Amino acid sequence: MKFPNLGNSAEALGLQALQSTSNGHFVVGDADVQAVAATGDGKVEFIGFETHTMGLVNSAMGYPAYYPVDDLGDEAPLQAVLMDLDGTTVHSEEFWIWIIELSVASLLGDSKFQLEDSDVPFVSGHSVSEHLQYCVNKYCPEKSVEAARHFYFEHTHREMKLILAGKGKPGAFRPSPGIKDFLLELKDMGVKLGLVTSGLYEKAYPEILDAFKTLDMGDPANFYDTIITAGHALRKGESGTLGELSPKPHPWLYAEAFRVGLGLPYSARHSVIGIEDSGAGVASIRLAGMQAWGIGGGNIDQSGTRGLCSQYTENFEALLKLIVARQGYGRNP
Repeated sequence: MKFPNLGNSAEALGLQALQSTSNGHFVVGDADVQAVAATGDGKVEFIGFETHTMGLVNSAMGYPAYYPVDDLGDEAPLQAVLMDLDGTTVHSEEFWIWIIELSVASLLGDSKFQLEDSDVPFVSGHSVSEHLQYCVNKYCPEKSVEAARHFYFEHTHREMKLILAGKGKPGAFRPSPGIKDFLLELKDMGVKLGLVTSGLYEKAYPEILDAFKTLDMGDPANFYDTIITAGHALRKGESGTLGELSPKPHPWLYAEAFRVGLGLPYSARHSVIGIEDSGAGVASIRLAGMQAWGIGGGNIDQSGTRGLCSQYTENFEALLKLIVARQGYGRNP
């Protein structure tokens, strides 16, 4: 196996085979390196050694990190399901990509600016700063990500205020089809539920609050067993919290939801699954030591991470059937 604990080959995993990591630190054939491969979007690279595999999470902000890739082990009875917000629980990716687009337009002073289709994998699923850094590098390298962040929060505050007043962009936050039945069924099964997002609190919490209002499901804080966001934004004159340099595809958000939010030991990771629609999220779950279950509608295929998913379905109805089967129930949802 060229990538112990991960897979037999880059081709089998749907990854791009490389001769070395992008930083040149590991080269195939040197220092026990058997193989090197990257996800389609280049955000995560895997280095296969004889006995183990390491994951390299690249950073547009200049702070890459290496993580061990542990085995998934044998499936245990499901104790908990951790889920992404944007694109998985709520369809809002188009809205946030639009905010990125507005921010770059403001940065350029060009109200007609539009992102390209090829930009989508790089402006969804990661942190705000990662998204903006990508756009700055491509469209206006003479500008700074700090200036882009200023416009981003200016547009975000305006639009969120309008949405909460019922006057915002139509269809900004749409609960995913089948999500209510899915969540309630898992509750009935006694499965703990966690919401995990790379979104900052000020933009993420109004989303899920709005979605739960639409679904008539009450307060999400009372429904979920844990909710982990990327924290609070750092602005001049204010204190922020860690979140811009450690979001998906780093493992920390899912690790925190699992280990701290749910209070489960690392040895229980085989009894938890994470559900994602983005390549960054899939990599985050896998690096946190848990099974990643993909759902359609996001950029999993575009980012080349489908091979990292233990399961993949196009909708929540099919996903629920797989969970029911895993739990060994003799009934259909």
